[in-house]
Amino acid sequence: MHLRTLTGGLAAVLVLSGPALTGPAEAVPSGDTGPAAAGVITYDTSGAAEFKAAVDRGAAIWNKSVESVELRPAASGQRADVRIVADNGWPRSLPSSLGGGTVYLGRQAMDQGYYTVRVTAHELGHMLGLPDRKPGPCSSLMSGASAGLSCTNPYPSAAERAQVEKNFENARAGVLM
Repeated sequence: MHLRTLTGGLAAVLVLSGPALTGPAEAVPSGDTGPAAAGVITYDTSGAAEFKAAVDRGAAIWNKSVESVELRPAASGQRADVRIVADNGWPRSLPSSLGGGTVYLGRQAMDQGYYTVRVTAHELGHMLGLPDRKPGPCSSLMSGASAGLSCTNPYPSAAERAQVEKNFENARAGVLM
């Protein structure tokens, strides 16, 4: 019985992590009190090391860009919806749901000269349900590294802002994307 529970749990993790690694997160059903339904996403920068200020700036950019969701630092002792972790790899996001998951801010990109605030805003965009759009121009935040080292634009395009608004309106309405 314990083995069945363990393997069932492992299977669920694998099923849920597959789409998270390859595309945007799905909205949560209506009635859920999770971040998508509430319109507030909390984030924890306790593991963000030297990137804390850049994460706060990226969150502020999203907060000024969209109305349907707000990114807030988690209160002390509060379990955050999004965990931010600095590491030595390439930046990446592992969404677990719309508005939830882990962002890894890999030093490799910053060491190569990519603009830290753009990287953090881009990775937070994944937590808001946006996929990578590569290759892409500097005007598209979700074009990521394909826009080149000289791109320092940390702001989402009008289309990206509209998609986030739609994602969170759908989440509150209980519509799965």
